[in-house]
Amino acid sequence: MDKKMDRQALVAFLNEKMDAQAEVFEDNTEGSIKVSRLKLVETMQELRENPQYKFDVLMNLSSVDYPENFTVIYHLFSIEHKHYLTVKVEITKENPCWVPSVSSVWKAAQVHEREVFDLMGILFNDHPDLRRILLPEDFAGHPLRKDFTQQAD
Repeated sequence: MDKKMDRQALVAFLNEKMDAQAEVFEDNTEGSIKVSRLKLVETMQELRENPQYKFDVLMNLSSVDYPENFTVIYHLFSIEHKHYLTVKVEITKENPCWVPSVSSVWKAAQVHEREVFDLMGILFNDHPDLRRILLPEDFAGHPLRKDFTQQAD
């Protein structure tokens, strides 16, 4: 059985320790927080290394194209504490849109970040091998973006 995280306490801790610009993110998961992309890697490192939280597993990394922004979503799990946390980073749709890579924290992020890059066009700064993973290299566009239009043959 998973334990409920005290998100308010976690956000207060992250903001005090590293000015993560974190806040509770109200959604249907009851376990989400939002952090600034500028503090993402430092925040994720803290969540993984701090014995109180010990989020040692990146279960999934995905993204959503909302009308007002892109959101990159990280689903974390602690084997020791058996608790879950969803971390969200909202980014504007400027070109290029980017977030820092968390592959230095979890190696599994390399594949997830490549998929998000391929399908959504979000760049992951400092990724060791950011290239398409599902679509051909010469494919034009990013098919999971709402503004994507299929090219005529």
